[in-house]
Amino acid sequence: MSNADRYGTLYLMPVWLGDGGGIEQLPPENIALAQRIDLYFCEHEKTARQMLRRMVPGIDLAILEMHRLDKDSKAAEVGDMLRLLKDGRDAAIISEAGMPGIADPGARLVQAAHATGVNVVPLIGPSSLLLAMAASGLNGQQFTFHGYLPVKPHERKQAIKRLEQEAIRTGAAQLFIETPYRNDALLADLLKECAPDTVLTIAIDVTQTGGSVRSCEIARWRKEKPELGKRPAVFILGIWPR
Repeated sequence: MSNADRYGTLYLMPVWLGDGGGIEQLPPENIALAQRIDLYFCEHEKTARQMLRRMVPGIDLAILEMHRLDKDSKAAEVGDMLRLLKDGRDAAIISEAGMPGIADPGARLVQAAHATGVNVVPLIGPSSLLLAMAASGLNGQQFTFHGYLPVKPHERKQAIKRLEQEAIRTGAAQLFIETPYRNDALLADLLKECAPDTVLTIAIDVTQTGGSVRSCEIARWRKEKPELGKRPAVFILGIWPR
């Protein structure tokens, strides 16, 4: 018997991208696992419990075992989590929104699981990055996700120019995100630094009521500049396929 047969399975359990939506947006397999699994790893226990209650309204939250897994989790803490799986228990990582392990600290436990031989199973569910990319009209054959751009204005402007140049040079779409309260500052820099014919996609509140995905040239965005506010957003720089 291999280690993978003796160990529990680590599931990556996607959740909604916002407050809207019900179980119709998640596969039945996810709901069934939420009914069965009692061991979870999450950034914030309160959010995770809310998500599980949305999946399974009658769930007994009192019996669930939850462990904090975030950017500040120490290697020893990740090792303790891994030992629970090595004891034969199935578990799931739940992100704050969307897919665990993508722009999410859950990747640390996934890495440790692979190194140890614990089986990792991703479940189907929403990913704001892939949904935005699919709806952008930009190069879906070649794209790169850069996470968050620098906070300092000078460094952020330099990063924007680098991403724009890479998009022009290779034709590859360049994806990035921002903390919602800095959305409008980032947009202002994009409109100032980028060339008029560079394409910018802004995906706001994807899958949520009032959400939108729009792609157009910088010149047009300058004439029709939106107020993004503190709404979850994905930004993509690129060029129209030729």
